[in-house]
Amino acid sequence: MNKPIKKVVIVGGGTAGWMSAALLKKVMGSVVDIELIESEEIGRIGVGEATIPPIRYFNQALGIDEAEFLRETKASIKLAIKFENWRVPGEGYFHTFGGAGKNIGFCAFHHFWLRAKTLGDKSSLWDYDLNYLCAASNKFAPINSKDPALEMQYAFHFDASLYANFLRKFSENIGVIRTEGLIERVTVHPDSGAVDHLILKNGRVVHGDLFVDCSGMRALLIQQTLGTGYEDWSHWLPCDRAIAVPSERLAATLPYTRSIAHSAGWQWRIPLQHRNGNGIVYSSNHYSQDEAAAILLNNLDSKALAEPNFISFKTGRRLKQWNKNVIAVGLSSGFLEPLESTSIHLIQSAIVRLIKLFPHAGIDAVNVAEYNRQSKTEFEQVRDFIILHYHVNERTDSQFWRDLRNMEIPESLTHKINLFRATGKIFREQDDLFLESSWLQVMLGQGIVPRDYHALADNLSEPDLMSLLANMKKIKQSPLEQIPSHDEFLRQVCAR
Repeated sequence: MNKPIKKVVIVGGGTAGWMSAALLKKVMGSVVDIELIESEEIGRIGVGEATIPPIRYFNQALGIDEAEFLRETKASIKLAIKFENWRVPGEGYFHTFGGAGKNIGFCAFHHFWLRAKTLGDKSSLWDYDLNYLCAASNKFAPINSKDPALEMQYAFHFDASLYANFLRKFSENIGVIRTEGLIERVTVHPDSGAVDHLILKNGRVVHGDLFVDCSGMRALLIQQTLGTGYEDWSHWLPCDRAIAVPSERLAATLPYTRSIAHSAGWQWRIPLQHRNGNGIVYSSNHYSQDEAAAILLNNLDSKALAEPNFISFKTGRRLKQWNKNVIAVGLSSGFLEPLESTSIHLIQSAIVRLIKLFPHAGIDAVNVAEYNRQSKTEFEQVRDFIILHYHVNERTDSQFWRDLRNMEIPESLTHKINLFRATGKIFREQDDLFLESSWLQVMLGQGIVPRDYHALADNLSEPDLMSLLANMKKIKQSPLEQIPSHDEFLRQVCAR
């Protein structure tokens, strides 16, 4: 266990495997050798087609040209998620990657808006959000401005299989060794219990010092070999099944994901350049597989292009995401439903964390403990944000929603909800993936109305307050006329 790490073996391809291979080789290629083992016989789940803005930094770290990426992965731009029917049927709201207005001194903008509401102002918080204004107008182009009020964060929708293929080509070009083959046996060291080598079906033996388990829900190394254990969160997040199906592209490519709640789950609609990604996440205690499939297929916006793909899962996380000399990345490390498009980001953060804590002279228990501490915190914070959507609802149409509204939730989430409801204040936890603006939009969208606002919002006279809001709205709307449609932007970029 204390020997220097000279070779990293990645088990499994797909998005997790090739993201891991690409970044490890790009950053550490002169320090360690990277070999990836995958088999064409093993299919990919490939439902993680929506992302969040940090994916852009991942691509930039690899030196990937964004236009080439958009072309090769049939990607579209993502500015937001639209949540429909989550608070009550027939109502919707946006969770954008932007933010409303601009903070003033020590006071967040929404407190000024909250005060204006008490004075009779009828504006929506989203009227001051450039991401929302562009999403609602089906427009997009990067904005070059030094004014932070005009900053527009964005991510992508892309075909996960095409992205994996794109990264495979990239990785092999920079020296990652790809080995085709099925793993027949995993051999552990008799003294340390760590993974020693892999034996492939064709008889080849693959040795490594550090193993990255990207074998998906099979968790070949982290669970089947090392028996690491799993923390089950299905008492908070009871959905345990998903069905995915592609459909024909629509005439207009929306720059946002749609998340549409049903009586015992929710449906996603993800627009790509060549098709739509669709799926339903549901509770098998409330829907049969046939019922869920019928809901999905009857609610497609366009003709299905393939037979549905059925997926079972248990929400939760591996008790250790680094155990001995194995690091679990992707679905082998745990599963959080793709409600907030975090699946691909959790792959990215896991591999960045490994690079930051990469063992040099050998694997040290303190290093491993820190990796696991950070991973646990990240998973729990994302978990709380997802629970928020389910728990704070006013739906009365099914037992599923009534049970979620009345369930006990983690204390960390209870505190955040109660603080916002009483004071309008939000404080981001250290390293929380989601910014204050994200928590704000979802809590407001789910119907939590603060009883108070920050005292600093009273610094302005009523005329000055209304002038502030009018000017901010004007600033946010100012670029709209010059921004092309989303499809026109994609045509321009992909033609380069």
